[in-house]
Amino acid sequence: MKPAILSYGERARLHKSPAAKALLEVIERKKSNLCVSVDVTKQADFLKVIDVVGPYACLIKTHVDIIEDFDPSLIKNLQDLSVKHDFLIFEDRKFADIGNTVALQYSSGVHKIASWSHITNAHPVPGPSIITGLASVGKPLGRGLLLLAEMSTKGSLATGSYTEEAVRMARAHDDFVIGFIAQRRMEDVGLLENAGESEEDFLILTPGVGLDSKGDSMGQQYRTPEQVVLESGCDVIIVGRGIYGKSDNVDVQAVQSQAERYRTAGWEAYQKRISHKS
Repeated sequence: MKPAILSYGERARLHKSPAAKALLEVIERKKSNLCVSVDVTKQADFLKVIDVVGPYACLIKTHVDIIEDFDPSLIKNLQDLSVKHDFLIFEDRKFADIGNTVALQYSSGVHKIASWSHITNAHPVPGPSIITGLASVGKPLGRGLLLLAEMSTKGSLATGSYTEEAVRMARAHDDFVIGFIAQRRMEDVGLLENAGESEEDFLILTPGVGLDSKGDSMGQQYRTPEQVVLESGCDVIIVGRGIYGKSDNVDVQAVQSQAERYRTAGWEAYQKRISHKS
């Protein structure tokens, strides 16, 4: 695996996507490549966890549709925390429908995702129309899209030709697609040049990151930040329960300690990676 040549900051200055540029700038500014996945079901717990982990994260990943007591004020509070702690918002919606439907899901309904989420994601299964549908809403707003090229669950079908096709779709729509949810750099698929070696620069955000556990009873598989960032060349580590544990009983000091632990591990792995550049 050839490491990326450019630093986050260098890549930010060259990137043409406003969403990718903003994320890379936050990463460099905060010295954090940590995305915290806040998968909780109560509004108060959701905001409390984000307020505690926000200082350590470049990105907060949400599943807004699981909030049982959702109301529009939640979005305003989330946006305020984004400004307060200097992080971007990633709604992990995983769109997977035809273009017209996803455009409506993205722009409308109760959640109006495009109005507040800097980044979202989609499955490539429907084909290129899912990108054009989402882009019709998100691109004018400066939003960015990630394609799910690989997943961290045991037995995932997102492998081989599926992953290769996701890369082809991204290349054809690189004015809106900013990267992938994946377990490695897509250069390793053989369809892209390494970041910094060409005008193509897709970000890799990687779930399934853990310092203490190798997996869970639901099929999730974990790798360390060093394995993900240094060995596999990924850009952002996604961590959830490993940081905040039980959301209904948040121990602020413990959560802060874990968030800093993961932030440090991810950043040190990145520093090792760029120190190897030729």
